[in-house]
Amino acid sequence: MRILLVNPPNCGKSIPEERYGIVSIKQIFCGEPLSLETLAGNLSQHDVQILDLKVEPGELENRVSSFDPHVVGFTAMTCEANTIVKLAAKVREISSAKIVVGGTHASATPDFFNLPEIDWIVVGLGKQSFAELITSLEQQQSVSIPGVAATSPGNPLQWSPRKFGGIDLGNSSSPRYDLVSHYRSNYTLQSLGLKMGLVATAAGCPYDCHFCSIGPLTGGSYITAEIAAVLRDIQALEQTPVIRLVDANSFGNPNHAWQLAEAIDAAGIQKQYLADVRSDMVVRHPDLLKRWKEVGLRAVVIGFEEIDDGALSQMNKENSAATNRQAIEILHQLGITIIGDFIISPDYTEEQFDRLGNYVREQEIELPMHTILTPLPGTKLHQQVKDQIIIDNLDYYTFTNAVLPTRLNEELFYQRYAALIIEGHSKAKV
Repeated sequence: MRILLVNPPNCGKSIPEERYGIVSIKQIFCGEPLSLETLAGNLSQHDVQILDLKVEPGELENRVSSFDPHVVGFTAMTCEANTIVKLAAKVREISSAKIVVGGTHASATPDFFNLPEIDWIVVGLGKQSFAELITSLEQQQSVSIPGVAATSPGNPLQWSPRKFGGIDLGNSSSPRYDLVSHYRSNYTLQSLGLKMGLVATAAGCPYDCHFCSIGPLTGGSYITAEIAAVLRDIQALEQTPVIRLVDANSFGNPNHAWQLAEAIDAAGIQKQYLADVRSDMVVRHPDLLKRWKEVGLRAVVIGFEEIDDGALSQMNKENSAATNRQAIEILHQLGITIIGDFIISPDYTEEQFDRLGNYVREQEIELPMHTILTPLPGTKLHQQVKDQIIIDNLDYYTFTNAVLPTRLNEELFYQRYAALIIEGHSKAKV
């Protein structure tokens, strides 16, 4: 079968830009579509193409016409969901292809895509589910696949969740990195001049932070990839000097992480790595971070989120401000760069903005990343505050817009937010 996998264009909207002319906040995403490369890796018997609309934003109609796919698959984050529906409608107009949607938004709230423009919704980690769906469609069999829902507009979705254990599913083949080779020059962390490739070592997260939409992808399970498969994928990116481990919790299984570091060393792989870790893991396992530093760990992304225990507790972060400070000290001692994620509540006062700015400077966070607390549909946070939401248009759910009321005058809120971003970018070094 001919299968076209589509990465949506940059389509998020920006309130500070539209209302106040503040352009420094709007973020443009142009990362490698690893999820689509991974899907393609499980479809070796088929003719697969990947279209990255973040690089070629106007090419969907041309590619559908020239390739004439039997199946078109879309992935989408929440801020891309509305655009995906429009793109699916366009494909429906010009093609007889079956249309499938997956990704984080489909997994958190699949009913959103229960529409005439779409035929199938893949809920959760889709590597195995999508491959099984393609086989069923090719063989013209009735589809009854865990994790796959047939749309039924006007009626409730009928589907059964896929169960995930501790071993990754659909990991027998490497992602099809070759399918985006003509895009690779665009997959650069431009602010730092880094050419990066993406590799997954795990999926899911065992924690239950109220703002996070990662959990539904694996039903709350934490799944590690086989060590040999991770090495295979790292080595497949032979021309890429920096590897971004894209897992939400890269070292969530410390034993697995240690084995992977040893295997990288034994294989003689000479690369640098960026990984997402929790601060409490750093404090409990500083030896693990030291070992990873020896095999090339250059920087870690840590979701500090907030700087006091009360705010962390409200997020169900299961962490403390003291632990965050300990982790920062350990990482500085090891010489590992810190990319610190902080979440700004729309309820912030000017004093809270000041405190956060001072904290970042005092703790010498090399690259602070500031986002606005956003109640994504399907999360516990959304359930808690849904009656307070003032903006329902998902185009604004980019983590850089306040979709809840701000305590400060809105323009002042965005001015203070922009000042943090500008300061962070000015000192960025990884």
